[in-house]
Amino acid sequence: MTAQPATASLMRSINRSAVLDLLRQESPLARTEIARRLNLSLPTVMRIVDELLTEELVRPLGHVASRRGRPRAMLEFSGDAHAVIGIDLGGVDWIGAIANLTGAVQHEIKLPGNGPDAEANLERLLALIEDLLAVPLEEGQTVRGIGVGVPGLTNTNDGIVAYAPSLGWRDLPLREILSARFTAPVFIENDVNLAALGEWGFGAGRGAQSLVCISLGTGMGAGIIQDGAIQRGFHRAAGEIGYLVPGPERLGQPYASFGHLESLTASAGIVARAAQARAAEGIPVGNGHKLTSDEVFEAARAGAGWAQTTVAETADYLSLAVLNVATLLDPELIVLGGSAARWADDLIEPMRRRLTDVMLYMPRLEASPLERRAAVMGAIMLVLNGTTEAVVARRLT
Repeated sequence: MTAQPATASLMRSINRSAVLDLLRQESPLARTEIARRLNLSLPTVMRIVDELLTEELVRPLGHVASRRGRPRAMLEFSGDAHAVIGIDLGGVDWIGAIANLTGAVQHEIKLPGNGPDAEANLERLLALIEDLLAVPLEEGQTVRGIGVGVPGLTNTNDGIVAYAPSLGWRDLPLREILSARFTAPVFIENDVNLAALGEWGFGAGRGAQSLVCISLGTGMGAGIIQDGAIQRGFHRAAGEIGYLVPGPERLGQPYASFGHLESLTASAGIVARAAQARAAEGIPVGNGHKLTSDEVFEAARAGAGWAQTTVAETADYLSLAVLNVATLLDPELIVLGGSAARWADDLIEPMRRRLTDVMLYMPRLEASPLERRAAVMGAIMLVLNGTTEAVVARRLT
């Protein structure tokens, strides 16, 4: 007869997670308001709040007058009392930061990418964490945990990086290595999943029930969030939308290091298509200069025909990805993130025009306000959830 205690324990964890998340997003709140909003009994809320006060995750915030009865004691999320180290190893640059649980970045370090040298990248990561730990914290703070976003397939339960080609890592027990060196709890996650979690917690997805974050830069991928939980898939490869094919002509054709759609829409693909468009117009690059994707978007805004053609094609390819993702998952929101978020104004409106009449339900399309910090913000949520044993309950409607 062990089923009932397990069920009761699970419900306690779900209720605790719901109370903490409500306070994180909407404090200050009174206990009675928390009970009403979450449809919980007041004794249950009082017990959970007492636990959170003991753990210094919430704190009292005085009293406010009540229209009926005694003044109400208010509570607020005490996110500034805790620090998190968040690291994003994806993209052209590495980003490491110290932030508190409210999302305020206290210190940040950026490093250029290092190529696929496995040993050198590991040593570099260890040195980056050491440097961040050496930064003085705000008074009373301690490091609650370390969250690392890795551009590749990760086994989050075991903290193993199964495959990260840009770093040269395969079957690397990263959490074990970091835990042997540092005392703070360590959490490992795919970088795009982490970016999606950051958008849900602090960015465009605050308050959304479900979202997909499409990250476009040196690569292409998507992170899927449902009710605050990352959806990873059977092989932990959910969201690898760079491997979609843009048309039947690609079927049966092997991909190289990039998936077929990624080879067209990631930075290298944009530059390659732009070079073809320039050649078609008889325009030489000149002086051996190699274009960047940013220069393509800048030229499009300046009125260059070849660049406008390239950007329009990019919007079309992204529209195909959005169409596939939205049709399968029906998310409330799709966020365009990564370095492409800087150029979202050039992409999102054309995508809306192309998609409006061909979809059953059009999700909201928004640019990431977090851009390259999205994964660092996701690390905050990852550490908070991991160190509070957060459990989310799926909504029924």
